[in-house]
Amino acid sequence: MKQSLQLRLGQHLTMTPQLQQAIRLLQLSTLEIQAEIQEALESNPLLEVKEDGDADAGTAEQAWDEGGGERVNGSESLAESDYGGEDTAPAAQSQDSSVDMQNPDMPEDLPVDSNWEDVYDSVLPTSASAPGGDDDYRAYENQSGGEESLQQHLLWQMNLTPFSETNRLIAEAIIDSVNDDGYLSTSLEEILQGLALDEDVGLEEMEAVLHQVQNFDPLGVAARNLRECLLLQLKQFDAAQAEVADAITLVDNYLDLLGNRDYNQLMRRMKLSREALQQAIAVVQTANPRPGGVIASAPAEYIVPDVIVKKHNDRWRVELNFEAVPQIKVNAHYASLIRRADSSADNTYLRNQLQEARWFIKSLASRNETLLKVATAIVERQRGFLEHGEEAMKALVLNDIAEELGMHESTISRVTTRKYMHTPRGIFELKYFFSSHVSTATGGACSSTAIRALIKKLIAAENQAKPLSDSKIAKILEGEGINVARRTVAKYREALSIPPSNERKRLI
Repeated sequence: MKQSLQLRLGQHLTMTPQLQQAIRLLQLSTLEIQAEIQEALESNPLLEVKEDGDADAGTAEQAWDEGGGERVNGSESLAESDYGGEDTAPAAQSQDSSVDMQNPDMPEDLPVDSNWEDVYDSVLPTSASAPGGDDDYRAYENQSGGEESLQQHLLWQMNLTPFSETNRLIAEAIIDSVNDDGYLSTSLEEILQGLALDEDVGLEEMEAVLHQVQNFDPLGVAARNLRECLLLQLKQFDAAQAEVADAITLVDNYLDLLGNRDYNQLMRRMKLSREALQQAIAVVQTANPRPGGVIASAPAEYIVPDVIVKKHNDRWRVELNFEAVPQIKVNAHYASLIRRADSSADNTYLRNQLQEARWFIKSLASRNETLLKVATAIVERQRGFLEHGEEAMKALVLNDIAEELGMHESTISRVTTRKYMHTPRGIFELKYFFSSHVSTATGGACSSTAIRALIKKLIAAENQAKPLSDSKIAKILEGEGINVARRTVAKYREALSIPPSNERKRLI
């Protein structure tokens, strides 16, 4: 084979480290971006938190000139936009939030073979607090360290109860077998086999210890089934009252009929009038079917909105929540130490850190600008939701916003994931405003979110003695011009956590 030298010309797309960093920052949530900023502040001495009343760009330029270095120019970033009518374009109001440096000796981008992982670790910390330790940011921290579990609560009561050594071991084993709902998940026989006690302990003694544990707080804990759980709570009431006695009988003997809402059969078997049965059911409803949830509650999770939407002078204004993410800038003192002609190791280190700080600030500004553009486009499309509620929600997909803004659909997906918008109607994830559409009789489209709102409204206004079936709801929606099948209604109803018609039946 003869060797030859050939020259080929081609084009290919290469993602620079700066672009990779910008894309990565774009998809981070508020808490993750706080952790990323904190990590950048700790690793780069050229970065610092921008406080209120700090020197503006002019002072920074003066510091650079006095130090013999390059000039720093403050770049503008998109801070808010508002509009009021159909023909009103979003207007940008700039806010100084980043620092730029122009130097012919420094390239705009890092070399392609460079790796951002040399400076920024890709693994984010599991928890982070905002830099500076401000009280404003501490308010958003998830304080979950002091939660008491159900087992701890029961063990505390066990230590206050006079048990023998053997019964204490049995009680500990029973408490360990209680699940988060408060039910005993293991049979007494299995618990007894797992204990392997030296003494001859029978099931009667196990039952006695179990009854003592069942008297602990919360009422109904360590029950083996729903019937026992409800009876443990109902027996705390005065059994001399007729409605309490009927409630105990109802749960003890006719719980299956109560679950099926067969009220006519219940009235015949218990020989009760409609009013008496209704009073007995009301007593049963005061019991908690999951007593463990009172103690073993999940820790509260706080949501920090990225975008704030409010109405001002009949105009919807979209603003970035800069209080959620600290603003950073270049440290003017360290920047003034950089010299043009100095090639020492310290000066080279400061130059590299300055370049990385500038790229990091630009990436944050790009993230904020993209987030504001997408949020503004969403608010413009979903103005009906802000004015009238979920029933006015329009059908919207990611591609609609991507075409309007001239961005890729994957970019819109990154922006809208784990980003939240604060509106007068509550806090919603940006993904909430996107939904599929259903055809209408007039040839238009109706959002699935609006259909779910209509289904919820119809069920809320239904006759509880004769609840609406999925087929009936589909016919009602068809009468309003919305063509939706029965199975679609069932899917939307299940998404709303609404039970079927036979389980919604009530005794009026």
